[in-house]
Amino acid sequence: MSGSSLDGLDIAYVQLEEVRGNWSYKIIHADCLVYSDKWINELRRATEMRMAEFLKLNTRYGKYLGEQINDFIDKYNLGHNVHFIASHGHTVFHEPENSTTCQIGDGAAIAATTGLPVINDLRSMDVALGGQGAPIVPIGDRLLFGSYDYLLNIGGIANITIQSPENGSTIAFDVCPANQVLNALALREGVLYDDGGSLAALGCLLYDVLDDLNDDRYYKIPPPKSLSNEAAMEIVFPKLYESSHNNYDQLNTVCRHIAEQVAAAVKLFPHGKEEATLLATGGGALNTFLIMQLEQTLAPLKVKVVVPEPDVIKFKEALVMALIGTLRWREEVNVLSSVTGASRDSVGGAIWLG
Repeated sequence: MSGSSLDGLDIAYVQLEEVRGNWSYKIIHADCLVYSDKWINELRRATEMRMAEFLKLNTRYGKYLGEQINDFIDKYNLGHNVHFIASHGHTVFHEPENSTTCQIGDGAAIAATTGLPVINDLRSMDVALGGQGAPIVPIGDRLLFGSYDYLLNIGGIANITIQSPENGSTIAFDVCPANQVLNALALREGVLYDDGGSLAALGCLLYDVLDDLNDDRYYKIPPPKSLSNEAAMEIVFPKLYESSHNNYDQLNTVCRHIAEQVAAAVKLFPHGKEEATLLATGGGALNTFLIMQLEQTLAPLKVKVVVPEPDVIKFKEALVMALIGTLRWREEVNVLSSVTGASRDSVGGAIWLG
């Protein structure tokens, strides 16, 4: 799994078990491999490349993924233990309104490099059926984390899953830009990310900037909806770059913006309980200042924020890709139309036999 924040490549070796419809999981080994500056630059400019250059990048990145997987298998002595690889790849283009999405990382190259079966291109079938192709994690939220009312993933873009025990429905959508913005602001201070939100905690809330951010038209669109990386940046960066305020204040304000948009999403789908739970995962769940902001905005809505163990925080998305691959292998539904707005549920993913 490679996320929009470009912090690195997540690889997880996962064991999944299903007994009479009840799923359980173990994350046995997991690593996040930091991208080199070269890979970051190439992935960032993928949409600006000419066709021939783009196709070469797709193949080269697929080979790179295969090589990293081989190293991971060797590191943990997993030879002959891996049944298949489920690869999300890296999203470089996402326009579901034009029935198009692209996650690079050629499946054939991964399969040829590893000698293992590969399942990739996980979003295209849903988009072809008129769906947003995102979020696709909610199938994992339903099957692996069904005890939570709300599930928030704070990656480059924050997305939320809402589960209704009354009718068994699952709704999910991209909420707002998140780590890609916080990381870009932290980089101005010479660090890759704001560790624990310590820089944001030094800042003050910019009420005028917060109002401008919250007023973006994306927040007025009802779900299902999703954000491309470019659209997410457009929401935040023009307003921040036009501001003369310092980075600490901007970090503080973006954290509050994320918290308020999550609260707004919860208000759209009230839980009707004495107290509900929200599971927070993704790199942003390690930002204690951001979590504190979430707790403050969600407390009046009677929602308790739960931060799980570190492996689930960091590798939940990689875990769910393994589940999506497993469901594809079994030819079972792995993308939910109630989430994406597609004409029907689908079995997504291309299979390459290594």
